[in-house]
Amino acid sequence: MGHHGWQGNPPGTEQEARRRIVEAATACIDRAGLARTSLSDVAAEAGVTRQTVYRYFPRLTDVLSAVAIAGAEEFAGRMERHLTSFRSPAEVAVESVVFGVRAVPREPYLGLLLQAGEGDFFTDAVASVQWFTLGARILRNVPVDWAAAGVTTDDDFAGLAEVLMRLFLSFLQHPSTPAVTDDQMRALVRRWVGPALHER
Repeated sequence: MGHHGWQGNPPGTEQEARRRIVEAATACIDRAGLARTSLSDVAAEAGVTRQTVYRYFPRLTDVLSAVAIAGAEEFAGRMERHLTSFRSPAEVAVESVVFGVRAVPREPYLGLLLQAGEGDFFTDAVASVQWFTLGARILRNVPVDWAAAGVTTDDDFAGLAEVLMRLFLSFLQHPSTPAVTDDQMRALVRRWVGPALHER
């Protein structure tokens, strides 16, 4: 498993090794900021070689994505609490996009992906099965009548989450000129996504 090093305390499992590398990366970023954090820094913090880090995370962006996911639970909880004030699947879908566009850049760890310097890093991380699964879980936990809108299976929730997250990515990475207001964004998403979620 490549447990050489680890400050004399090698992890017992692959999962534990990944967790400790993510913790090391988080400590480096908290201390020095993203711009001054490299895979070499992460390796030194974890007490391993760069080759060991590469074994679990081939690119710095893979580490950043893992750090962001590790910090996403609080964000997911806040999004869920925000969305519970809406009463229909269509409104939940609309507000999830608006909330994501406005909140993610201010998130201490989710925002890391945006700060990475290249849009493809953020897109690759968020447009992944892991993130779509998180999005589907958030939607499923909001107490609206999803079945009435035809959203009943795991594939339905995953598909809806993917569409909404890709839409969110577009708004975030390619903002309109002039910038749209929250209400304008709501109107646009409601007009084109809302009809797909009306009661059947």
